[in-house]
Amino acid sequence: MPFVDPHRLLPALANSLRPGGWLLFSALHTNSNGDGPSVSVTARPEILRLPGTDIEHQMHMWVLEPQLWEDLLVDHGLVMETVTTIDSPQPDQPLSYRLYAARRPERIRSRPRTSAPPAPHAALGVGIIVHGPDGVLLGRHRLGTWEMPGGSLEPGETFAEAVIRELAEETGLIAQPGDVQVLGTLLDHVGGVLRLTVPALITRWSGTPQELEKTIGSWRFWSLDALPQPLFVPSSQCLTAWKQELPLDHPPADFQPYNTRLA
Repeated sequence: MPFVDPHRLLPALANSLRPGGWLLFSALHTNSNGDGPSVSVTARPEILRLPGTDIEHQMHMWVLEPQLWEDLLVDHGLVMETVTTIDSPQPDQPLSYRLYAARRPERIRSRPRTSAPPAPHAALGVGIIVHGPDGVLLGRHRLGTWEMPGGSLEPGETFAEAVIRELAEETGLIAQPGDVQVLGTLLDHVGGVLRLTVPALITRWSGTPQELEKTIGSWRFWSLDALPQPLFVPSSQCLTAWKQELPLDHPPADFQPYNTRLA
């Protein structure tokens, strides 16, 4: 055990044990020079001499405190049962080992989530292509770009529900679930954040566009051969995913189309 990285060895050992099976191993605790165990899971050089020889061998070993061994075992689904001290029979020799006995539980346990919020690493939203006889609906953002309606999903929402809600909140247009065609998934990385944008097409709705948010307004329909500039990058990516022939320049994004309508 002490000669192999426990992060590599323990997964193989733990997965090989049947439920209720035991893992017993000994590990160096204090060497002949009186050096005690390490306080981090890192290897260190140790001098070993084979019995009956005077030849010394330098080996890298994981000489860890019992608490570190227990933490490693628990991380890999095992339970520490006992730790037995094995000292040198010579009273003036500080050399000592520890004998560890661990067991795989009969039932597999689960670890609860941490209460700490995760670091932002992904974002999921919808881009809504409202297309009718007069073209596609775009609004002017206060930063100067033109963009389609859209936004982030709320917990428990389907893509179609998010599309209907965002469309109503931003433009006042009302669509039904059967009017939403989810086109696929756009995958992009921006600033170390994985961004998933789901473009959806709507060709039937009721109402007229209204300026309901402070950040975006001037909603109007634009012909596909006379789109305004500059377009918001996610809007350009959604439009290209819908119609690849549109002459739009934007950073590339991986698009995975859906074959069926998803509500």
